[in-house]
Amino acid sequence: MIDRVIVLVLDAVGFGALPDAAKYGDEGADTLAHVLDACDADLPALYGLGLGNIRPGVLPRAVACPVGGYGRLMARAAGKDTTSGHWEIAGCTLAEPFPTYPRGFPDDVIEAFERASGYGVIGNCAASGTEIIARLGEAHMASGKLIVYTSADSVFQIAAHERVVPPEDLWRACEAARRILTPPNMVGRVIARPFAGEAPFARTGNRRDFSVPPLTDTMLDVVKARGMDVLGVGKIEDIFAHRGLTWSEHAAGNEACLRVALHKMSDQWRGLMMVNLVDTDSLYGHRGDVSGFASELERIDAAVGRMMERMRPCDMLIITADHGCDPTTPGTDHTREHAPLLCYGPTMRQGVDLGTRATLADVSATALEALGIENTLDGQSFLELMA
Repeated sequence: MIDRVIVLVLDAVGFGALPDAAKYGDEGADTLAHVLDACDADLPALYGLGLGNIRPGVLPRAVACPVGGYGRLMARAAGKDTTSGHWEIAGCTLAEPFPTYPRGFPDDVIEAFERASGYGVIGNCAASGTEIIARLGEAHMASGKLIVYTSADSVFQIAAHERVVPPEDLWRACEAARRILTPPNMVGRVIARPFAGEAPFARTGNRRDFSVPPLTDTMLDVVKARGMDVLGVGKIEDIFAHRGLTWSEHAAGNEACLRVALHKMSDQWRGLMMVNLVDTDSLYGHRGDVSGFASELERIDAAVGRMMERMRPCDMLIITADHGCDPTTPGTDHTREHAPLLCYGPTMRQGVDLGTRATLADVSATALEALGIENTLDGQSFLELMA
């Protein structure tokens, strides 16, 4: 009997291009393999769970007796963004991708945003966040206009210096954008990107994501409806539009998120905890920082080891990812990849090859079955293999 399921999402830690990756320009992407080939990271907990056994010979440390279940998950939904990836993990699979704007947003969208927010706009192009702040930060400070930009993902990003536009005002502008971005311009996320200091500017921890509410129920909704606890750590509250949660902590950055998650494992609760670890994506994947990515994996591994030590007999840990962001490939965008899958419970079977599974939603199907809840969402449970 499982009382608590912890789902740890390693943001952007993809593990091999999906069969349709070439349609996205991502043929050959392999975030985890490329990072660990370049940097021999020390990952005893993850390798012990079976990380190196998922694709024998690709990673250097397959172990004879993994203590967990191991495999890979395919993304069924189109796209390669945070929202669709997390939603699919939670059992809500998009039939159509969110719109993207490689040439910037249409004039009518920008005009509607200016009216709704009360701010003028500069930028309106696809760009790296650090690059556009470096390029337009001083013009923003002189004019008071907001920097609006996008990426290969379905995002409407708004950057502003905290001295010019306080974070609370920037969040209100994002809420205005969220209201006007309706079909056919219903982007997945509006993102507040505050920055501070003098040139070269630095982004702050006051980022907020304003997502479209999930289009169907997710495992968070289902678990909450059964009267159980649903805990969200990190961006989870934003990605799911604050829906389906009984408790949340927005903790910015992996160190804070892992500290909160470890603390909550010592508390009394029954149900689901979902944790997003964003730094592998935002700080290292998008910035092409291979060594930083590898070092962050080591920090995550150390925390996973502590989590395993604190797990109770009726706990289950599932580790996966939402997409890739291969820092060794050209460009700074997400990559269309499989997600690694690791599963562990103190009373569960060890050394289980879970194979390559058809959808990220197998995570939610497994979590629901483990908690004794009938799965009415997408996905097929692998709990029987682990029991």
